[in-house]
Amino acid sequence: MTQPLHFPKGFQSSALAAGIKPSGKTDLSCVVSSAPCVWAFAGTRSTTAAACVTRNRELYAGGKAVRALVVNAGIANAATGSKGARDNADMADALGGVMNTRTHEVLTASTGIIGHLLPMDRLLSGLEHLSDEMSAEVPPFASAIMTTDTRPKTASATLSMGAVIVGTAKGSGMIHPDMATMFAFAFSDAQVDQDALRSAFPAIVNRTFNAVTVDGDTSTNDMAIVLANGQAGEVPLAEFLSALEGVMRDLARQIAADGEGATKLLTVKVSGAATEQEALTAARTCCVSPLLKSAVHGNDPNWGRVIMAVGRSGAGVNIEAMTVGVQGVPVFAGKPLVYDAAAVSGAMKADEVVFEVNLGVGEAVGEAWGCDLSGEYVVINSEYTT
Repeated sequence: MTQPLHFPKGFQSSALAAGIKPSGKTDLSCVVSSAPCVWAFAGTRSTTAAACVTRNRELYAGGKAVRALVVNAGIANAATGSKGARDNADMADALGGVMNTRTHEVLTASTGIIGHLLPMDRLLSGLEHLSDEMSAEVPPFASAIMTTDTRPKTASATLSMGAVIVGTAKGSGMIHPDMATMFAFAFSDAQVDQDALRSAFPAIVNRTFNAVTVDGDTSTNDMAIVLANGQAGEVPLAEFLSALEGVMRDLARQIAADGEGATKLLTVKVSGAATEQEALTAARTCCVSPLLKSAVHGNDPNWGRVIMAVGRSGAGVNIEAMTVGVQGVPVFAGKPLVYDAAAVSGAMKADEVVFEVNLGVGEAVGEAWGCDLSGEYVVINSEYTT
C-alpha cells in the first residue's frame, strides 16, 4: 500500500469543512512550521488583485520570516473593497492566535468566486478548530485548496543531504498566469539563503507556472510561494534550486492536464529562438490558441495553426528555416512535408500531444503546457455561479 506524502520536517497541516463551499467539502486549511521560514513569493500582476495577494506582497517587501499559511477555498475575496481587506487580515490574525504565531508571520490565500465576501462567522469558527487535528500528511491540504480541480496536485523531491521539497498546487480554469498559477505552494526543511532564493525565484516561476495556460484568463488571486524552515540543515544552493524547479515544473504540467474539460495535455517545445523569453512566449501562444486547442481535441494534425500562433506571438522567426513536428512526425520544414495524416491523427489520441517547433533564428529553447478545448469547458463555466 502506497504511503501518503508527508510534509518536510517541522511542518504540520490541518484541513476541515467550514461551510464555505456549498458542496460541504473541506475548504479551510493551514500549514504551520515549528520554526521561522525564509520564503519567496510571486503574485499576480492583475490590477484587480485580491486582498490576499496585496497583503502577502506587502509582507514580502518587509523581508521578515513567516511561519504559517492559511487558505480558504470557495470565495476569492476579490473586488470586495475595504471590508474584504479587513476580513483577510482577520483571517491571518485568527490563525495566529490559534497557532501561537504572530499575525505578520501568517500568509493568506483565497480562491473561488470573485465579488463575494467571506462568510466570516463560519470561517472564524472553523479557524478555532484547525489546531485540533494537526498532521504531517499532505493529501488533506492538497484536497482542501481545490475548487474546480478534478484531482489534487502534489510533487516532491529528495535532496542529497536528506532534505526534501514538497509542493502542492490548485488550478483548473482561469489559468493564464502572469507570474504563477492559481495557487502553488512548496515547503522544504532545507536551509537556504533568503536573498539567493528570492533572486532565483522569478526565473523559476517564469519557466514553470508562467508557461502554463488553460484558457487565456489571468486570475485575481494567482500566487506561488516557497517556504523553507532549515530543519534538515544546509544544502547546496544549486541543487536546491534545480530540485525546486523540478517540483514546480511537475505541478505546472499537472495543472495544464487538469484544465477544465480537458481530455489531454498539450505540450509545445520551442527551439531555435533568439531568446529564452521569445521561446516561452511562442510556446505559450500556441498553447492558448483556441484553434490549436480545438484541433488537438479533435486529433487534427493541422500544423498551420502552429504557424499562425507562432507568427502572432511576436517571437522572431525565419520561416524558411522553421520546422514543425507533431507527435514526433515532421510535418513542415520551410515548406509542407508529405506525411501520413491518418497515422499522425491516430498518434494524437493520447494523454499528451506534443508539438516541436524550431524557429530557425537562434539557440534558445522554451516549453509550455496547456490542454485541449472541449465542449465540457463551456458547460463548466456557463454554470459556475449558478
